[in-house]
Amino acid sequence: MKTPRKICIVVNSRANYGRIKSVLRAIREHPALELQLVVGASALLHRFGNVVNVIRDDGFTPSATVYSIIEGENPTTMAKSTGLGILEMATIFENLRPDIVLTVADRFDTMATAVAASFMNIPLAHTQGGEVTGSIDESVRHAITKLAHLHFPATEQAARNLVRMGEDPATVLCTGCPAMDVLAAADLSLPADIFCRYSGVGAQLDPSQPYIIVLQHPVTTEYGCGFAQINETLQAVAPLATQVAWFWPNVDAGSDDVSKGLRMFRENHRPRNMEFFRNFAVEDYARLLNGCLCIVGNSSSALREGAFLGVPAVNIGSRQQGREHAENVVHVSHAAQEIHDAIKRQMARGRYPRSTLFGDGRAAGRIAERLAAAQVNIQKKLMYA
Repeated sequence: MKTPRKICIVVNSRANYGRIKSVLRAIREHPALELQLVVGASALLHRFGNVVNVIRDDGFTPSATVYSIIEGENPTTMAKSTGLGILEMATIFENLRPDIVLTVADRFDTMATAVAASFMNIPLAHTQGGEVTGSIDESVRHAITKLAHLHFPATEQAARNLVRMGEDPATVLCTGCPAMDVLAAADLSLPADIFCRYSGVGAQLDPSQPYIIVLQHPVTTEYGCGFAQINETLQAVAPLATQVAWFWPNVDAGSDDVSKGLRMFRENHRPRNMEFFRNFAVEDYARLLNGCLCIVGNSSSALREGAFLGVPAVNIGSRQQGREHAENVVHVSHAAQEIHDAIKRQMARGRYPRSTLFGDGRAAGRIAERLAAAQVNIQKKLMYA
């Protein structure tokens, strides 16, 4: 009997997990594959929602954990965290000896995974390559593409971009984004106790009443502007009578500035319609998103999952600049009045038609099958036509 191929997936953040959960399950259930799961970076930290606990509750047991985040949330600590991640991932790969490493999307911790695997001659698979956005994510994503041996882009345009970048078309399979798999499979009805399940701070929200979601991350290439930017968003959202489920930002450089703005507003104003959360389980976030009037901020979930669900979205600033999107998205600057007006229009507009731009809900099976069957050449070559 042929030995199963060992596939090591590294999950470093709450977004990572939501974008790869269905693939973890598909690999675990595939007879020709063996799942190795590494959990690290902000996915291990309480202030970012203890994602590792959600992973364990979902029935996955990490093969290894790695602490690699250096405190500070500035460009220097982000670079140092990447370096520390490379050091730690090299040791883990040496111990686990995977046949293929799969890395997710475009973050600095994802870069560490890609560099370590590449220098150790371990074939690298990559999801969400070929997309266009703002911030440092744009550069990181394309750098990982040039290190990767197998590509699982989410859209047809992204797949074409990979080939135009010199990747061998035979290594590119447009699978869709695995996050759509969760939406397609989950019961999206909103539980009456959904907000009570999580340790939110602030007003206790009522899921039977209308609400919006706000999720705004720092923009790494605009470091130093996060405090002013989040205050503009707060000024835009505060006058709304609607309930607000506000999520804490990610660990990128500038996170402290955004968090400081949120804490100061919360303490100074004690808003009666806002509750602040660190993290939701993947399916509960899907239910929350499906039930909201509008999602506001600069998270890619507004463009990706929001498109699949038809949820009105207001995208703020440059973080998602250039990313493909469906008609559910309105783009605005960081000006408070512009944000406020756009939210009001989107709430009044109501739901949009479902878009399968980022996938049809069957990505995980496609990825698992390709991982099981692919013949990978560790030596990469440019393949320009």
